[in-house]
Amino acid sequence: MSLRKVKACSAAVVLSVLCAPSFAAWPDDQTIELVVGFAPGGGTDLMARALVPFLEKKLGGKARIVVVNKPGAGGEISTTYLARAKPDGYTVGFINVPGFVFIPMYKQATYKTDDVRIIARVVDDPAVLMVRDDGKFKTIPSIIEALKKDPKSLSFATSGRGTSGHQALLKIEAAAKVKGTDIPFKGAGEFKSALIGGHVDFAFASVGEYLAGYGNMKNIIPVAVMNPSKVSAIPNVPSVYEYGYKIRVTSERAIAGPKALPDDIANRFQQAIKDTIADPAFVATVKNDAAVLAYMPGAEFTKSLELIREELKPLVAAMQ
Repeated sequence: MSLRKVKACSAAVVLSVLCAPSFAAWPDDQTIELVVGFAPGGGTDLMARALVPFLEKKLGGKARIVVVNKPGAGGEISTTYLARAKPDGYTVGFINVPGFVFIPMYKQATYKTDDVRIIARVVDDPAVLMVRDDGKFKTIPSIIEALKKDPKSLSFATSGRGTSGHQALLKIEAAAKVKGTDIPFKGAGEFKSALIGGHVDFAFASVGEYLAGYGNMKNIIPVAVMNPSKVSAIPNVPSVYEYGYKIRVTSERAIAGPKALPDDIANRFQQAIKDTIADPAFVATVKNDAAVLAYMPGAEFTKSLELIREELKPLVAAMQ
């Protein structure tokens, strides 16, 4: 090659480098969506918004995260959106167990559990049954007795069919051989006004949701927690086990991404979540949820889903 051609090629290479667009490495070059499958104001939404500034800091660089609510179908809409997103680290979201596992078990869902990659669990939050202070029935025995006398006479608000609250109702119905009326909403934030206004008799939420949304309200009373023992955050509330009903229902919330999310991004996000959960400043920020924070690595939590699936099998027939 002649010297003139060498110089011309060198100039072309330099020009192409100078003119090429500059692409920053993840997560600096665009905003990350943190998808929530329930309406604003519920436990998952509040946790997501509390996490954002800390995750941005732990990820470092120019990381920016925005919460995107896609409520409906008990989380199926948001999980499907998450599963179909590009696996580039710019779309992650919350999955809510047991609903995440249960929905594909009882119907032809638009996602499969292995369509997403779980990054890390954040919360393990038992369900609690709530009633207004002027409600006629304020204990588990009185509720059961009323439903035996008049099936479906009492209504129970939940965050949607297949969610932890709905499963709590199904388990009570099966254990006590009664039938209530399920009233599904798009999240705990949405059914708050229905409970306060007397449009439903009861509502199922998580302990964290109760503390954040109702804890300071004298007209809302927690009836019982769906847990083998009392919960330290609400020590005066009895466990359903105390009445002879061995019902455990908890909402485990984890952050996940599309199935093909690269290892380096998943691992970096997992470390940011772990560091956030351990940060005293974050714990102080989510004081209502502090008692139910429960970090678990994605791989370990993924393995636990099989045990949850076995526990849910008896409920499939009830849903169908």
